[in-house]
Amino acid sequence: MSTCSTPSEADLVRRHGDLVRRIAHHLAARLPPSVELDDLIQAGVIGLIEAARHYSGDRGASFETYAGIRIRGAMLDELRHTDWAPRSVHRRVRELAEAIRAIEQTSGREARESEIAERMGLGVREVQEILHDAARCHVLSLNAAGEDGDETFDCPDPAGGPLDALQQAEFREALANAIAELPERERLVMSMYYDDEMNLREIGAVLDVSESRVCQIHGQALVRLRARLKGWKQMRAAA
Repeated sequence: MSTCSTPSEADLVRRHGDLVRRIAHHLAARLPPSVELDDLIQAGVIGLIEAARHYSGDRGASFETYAGIRIRGAMLDELRHTDWAPRSVHRRVRELAEAIRAIEQTSGREARESEIAERMGLGVREVQEILHDAARCHVLSLNAAGEDGDETFDCPDPAGGPLDALQQAEFREALANAIAELPERERLVMSMYYDDEMNLREIGAVLDVSESRVCQIHGQALVRLRARLKGWKQMRAAA
């Protein structure tokens, strides 16, 4: 009679080392050169070890899915701990998201850069610089409040209990709906960046625009999602 043995923590860590490096490289592509890849990898390894220690296969999520979330979370925690993004960046991105949300609630359509600039009392170029910052740093999230009241796009743990699973399903549905309603070019950039794992230079070649412009489009998509998901979160809390 044969039995199927459960992989040990050491086996899980050894088998998924490449997952840490893959996530680190993908994350580093959107960060300033001052952020060391090795620091991300070291933080990711700690996340992988924690994932192997706490993973339970009877809760429905594959280990790679569960570990990927823990690894990425550990890297983001490291970035927040080092606090390389100035507080002014966090504040300006929050203000930009609020401007987008107010314009879209009033107009019922996507906010234009010129409208955002007018509402914030800035020039279009200054708005584009904020969008660039938004794409280059991780101040965008949904569930957990961070420093200065920032929120994150971190979804609930898929290896958690029934409530976590329900919250994750609701979050994914809301996020998918928000992405589907993005302007076409923003939606395309998000798809190529996250689904196809293309970098900004490769996306720029496809769209025939500069890498800097792709970064701005990516930042605008993230800020727009932040604004819309904040509205979803508030409605969900009031329900």
